[in-house]
Amino acid sequence: MELAIIAIFVIGYTFIALEHPFRIDKAASALITGVLCWTLFVIGANEAPAHLGLDFQNYLAESGEGGSLKIFFEHRLLHHLSEISGILFFLLGAMTIVELVDAHEGFAVITDRIKTTNKVKLLWIVGVITFFLSAALDNLTTTIVMISLLRKLIDDKQTRWFFAGIVVISANAGGAWSPIGDVTTTMLWIGKQVSTVAIISNLIIPSIVCLVVPLLVLSFTMKGNVNRPLKAEGKEHYLSPTTDFERKIVFALGIAGLLFVPIFKTVTHLPPFMGMMLSLGMIWAFTELLHRTKNHEDKTPLSVIGVLRKIDTASVLFFLGILLAVSALQEVGLLRQLSVILKESLGDIYSINIAIGFLSSIIDNVPLVAASMGMYDIPTQEIINQDPAWFSNFVPDGNFWHFLAYCAGTGGSALIIGSAAGVAAMGLEKIDFIWYLKKISLLAILGYLAGAFTYILIHGNIFG
Repeated sequence: MELAIIAIFVIGYTFIALEHPFRIDKAASALITGVLCWTLFVIGANEAPAHLGLDFQNYLAESGEGGSLKIFFEHRLLHHLSEISGILFFLLGAMTIVELVDAHEGFAVITDRIKTTNKVKLLWIVGVITFFLSAALDNLTTTIVMISLLRKLIDDKQTRWFFAGIVVISANAGGAWSPIGDVTTTMLWIGKQVSTVAIISNLIIPSIVCLVVPLLVLSFTMKGNVNRPLKAEGKEHYLSPTTDFERKIVFALGIAGLLFVPIFKTVTHLPPFMGMMLSLGMIWAFTELLHRTKNHEDKTPLSVIGVLRKIDTASVLFFLGILLAVSALQEVGLLRQLSVILKESLGDIYSINIAIGFLSSIIDNVPLVAASMGMYDIPTQEIINQDPAWFSNFVPDGNFWHFLAYCAGTGGSALIIGSAAGVAAMGLEKIDFIWYLKKISLLAILGYLAGAFTYILIHGNIFG
């Protein structure tokens, strides 16, 4: 059964990676893969996997005679679906807010201030803005925002793809050092493996190196200027019937709404999608009042109702399929087995985390970090005394957890499918998997390894 699930995942992943040669949309391949992986797991399992044994016993105790293995698996699927739906609603809310700002030409507030058309200068500007914006928002939302900005700045699709690749690297690097910048760092933060001040102070320099190295390489290889879209040349080209005040106020509300999400999560401890839905509802109500005096034809394109028609639903379904497939691998126990193999074969914490980073470019970093958190518990003082050199790395704010946050957050940039930011960029810009592999992957790996070795030089030695 396990081999069959692995085979389905590999075949599905191949169809996703080779979307254009096969001429099958990646969303279709992802949905088929996700559903088949769960189907094989439920049909082929005669007993609960060992790592779910205690959960199954608790379930039987609670359900009494009505409990069964199949219903238990259904509950496990619904458990994962609750997490997946939170991500999907978060994505839908963020995309809607960004599209609403775009419909009002709100991003002109930024694009009108970026005058340069020099590729290298623009590359640095985009990279730095993405890096710090990702730390304040999160890498997924920032990627959505920056892709929208790139459409105002660059006309040529291939050039825009290149910049989108740098946005993915920058967003992941910027998200790694902030407790709210990447979902995996947030997981470690909520689990108390890392604290706010420590994660920022320990990871900001390696994360900067992760961004700067690819930018330096491109500074010597990229030449020429970008062509700006006609629509971004001046206010006379705006197609939306909006005033300067409307553009600025909707842009400000959109950014404020996105920034509000992590604050809402911190204060209420509710899932991030709840804050995103609240922000969307408030901006929706405001724009309805803002345009209440306009006729229906002018008002509709500027309303959330009109904007929802432009949302890339296929990308949302792609997320659903991929996350379903990964959750099936997690339920079978394959990811936990992988964590054990890493410990036995690599030994030191730095090699383990670097390997996890590379794996996160193939398999979603969320279950990898979750598996790592389950595999390596926070030790008691008694356990630390047994082997201080090893177990001291796993205390709160220990080297393992900080380096895990960096590697899991930035290693996914190696493949466009390896991070939420990459998947969002792929869906929004229709970036080809093979193109990214040829043009961006090596740059991402160079930055990832440079930042990793910077961390090792500053905070420890490779022998842990």
